[in-house]
Amino acid sequence: VQLQASGGGLVQPGGSLRLSCAPSGTIIAIINTMSWYRQAPGKQRELVASLTRSGRLNYADSVRSRFTISRDDAKSTVFLQMNSLQPEDTATYYCKMATVLGDDYWGQGTLVTVSS
Repeated sequence: VQLQASGGGLVQPGGSLRLSCAPSGTIIAIINTMSWYRQAPGKQRELVASLTRSGRLNYADSVRSRFTISRDDAKSTVFLQMNSLQPEDTATYYCKMATVLGDDYWGQGTLVTVSS
C-alpha cells in the first residue's frame, strides 16, 4: 500500500491550495496519526502539521493560522488546506500515516511552488 498525494502546483503569493492524500489500497490497521511534511531544496524534511485520531493537532509555527489539517477516517484520507501561501512555503509536500501497530506509510510527494 502506498499513499498518493495530490493537489500541488504553482500558485502566486497570497494564494491557496488544498492537498489530499489517500492510500492506493486498504490499510487494515487503525490509522492513529496523519501528518504532512515538507522538504525544500537543500533543506531537511520538516513536520508541517499532524492530526491524531483523537483530534490532537500540531502545527509548525511557520504555518500556524495559515494551514489547516483535516482527515476523513471513512476514506483514510488526509487534507491540508493552505492559505496565504508565501514563497518560503515552496517545497515538496509529503503525507504520512502512522498506524496503531507502529507501521508508517509515506506518500510520493507533491510539489508546491509559490511564485509570482
